[in-house]
Amino acid sequence: MSKKHVVIVGAGFAGLVAARELQTAGVSYEIVEARDRIGGRAWTEDRMGRPLELGATWVHWHQPHIWTEITRYGQKIVSSPINNDAYWITDGEVRSGTENELDAKLEAPMARIFAGSEEFFPNPHDPLAILDDASPELRERFLAADQNSPLEELDGGNFTQEEIDLANGYWAAAYIGNPHTGSSLMAKQWAALCDHRLSLVDDMTLRYKLVDGMRGIYEKIAADLTGPIRLNTPVTAIEHHDDGATITLDSGEIIDCDAVIVTVPVGALDNIQFTPALDEGINKVIEQKWNSTGCKIWIKIKGHHKIIGYAPYPNKISVFRSEYFMDDDTTICVGFGSDHEQVDLESIEDTQAIINQWRPDLEVVDCTGHDWVADKWAGQAWATLRQGQFADGWHHFGQVDSRLYFAGADWAKGWRGVVVDGAIEQGLSTAREVMEELGVEKQSYLLSRAL
Repeated sequence: MSKKHVVIVGAGFAGLVAARELQTAGVSYEIVEARDRIGGRAWTEDRMGRPLELGATWVHWHQPHIWTEITRYGQKIVSSPINNDAYWITDGEVRSGTENELDAKLEAPMARIFAGSEEFFPNPHDPLAILDDASPELRERFLAADQNSPLEELDGGNFTQEEIDLANGYWAAAYIGNPHTGSSLMAKQWAALCDHRLSLVDDMTLRYKLVDGMRGIYEKIAADLTGPIRLNTPVTAIEHHDDGATITLDSGEIIDCDAVIVTVPVGALDNIQFTPALDEGINKVIEQKWNSTGCKIWIKIKGHHKIIGYAPYPNKISVFRSEYFMDDDTTICVGFGSDHEQVDLESIEDTQAIINQWRPDLEVVDCTGHDWVADKWAGQAWATLRQGQFADGWHHFGQVDSRLYFAGADWAKGWRGVVVDGAIEQGLSTAREVMEELGVEKQSYLLSRAL
């Protein structure tokens, strides 16, 4: 066992995976978690008569890191309903058709939004490589796209209001925030991660989910750990330096360690005082926060209905779709909105008014969710980037010149935020970086040769 000791702040996917990686190398560690549970923004809980994902939900075999965990722990996936009846709001009017017809109407505007993805992201898991390797002209176009929202990419494209409204609703939900203030580069990177195909973007982000829920993986990772996971243990201060760190807990307890890995999302980093202060680029992001201001809601309606609905910003819910058909002749649907303050996740009356915008004949019998933006330990839903933050934002968190390391979906190079793949990526890569800094990899190699 290495004499080095690492403190991991947060027991979400990034923290748990980092701990497992350190454990494999014989590094002493402990996890301190502010909540009374593990999982972070992945949270499977029994509500409405079945397990529901209050946070991260969808997975895919083209997401390399989560698929490894699915394989490791023998988990199974199931598809969300397809071939739904579709309803969309455009120019204040409700239109209807099939899901395939809705998808066809999205093809042209989304192709315009995805334009440049092949040039900008030849390797989508190295998203800023173009800033060093591209021609000045291509680099300039890349930076200009970061200053555009996905909807601004449609300007001058001769698109119908219907096409614009559908794209608006899509990105209000996908960005879980105002689609007019998000960076278009995030949409383009998603396209690059999905072979530049809208159909694969949809499959990767909103089609397949785990039969046993995310807890079927995060609980199994935790069960493999031998080090302590200390719940209800908030961190209030971190002093970091060249050869270690000192952690102050809410209880007043002090922990000295050789390195600290912080997996707290940007929206909650202001709960921790860092000494010395973090650099200007990091503090700018913490102050601005991400573009993530929205909410996810689960809605139970009477009857079995295969349905999908779109509504442009600033409607309260932008995308709504069937997910589960229950034995009591009800359907559980999921919805995404851009502003958490506009949706009461527990109000049947308010939720009924939302559903009425598409189908006033449907009766809401229950609703639930978790307000991640109002949650002290999250301060956001998944990480989505504001204009300018793609090229000048998330990458600063990987440039701290001390034994302080940031890991989590917020700073992933691949799937940042929207799915758990990025959190696992960061847990792995950051743990390996820490091990290299501490000289653990070399020690482990020499030990294995000696044995």
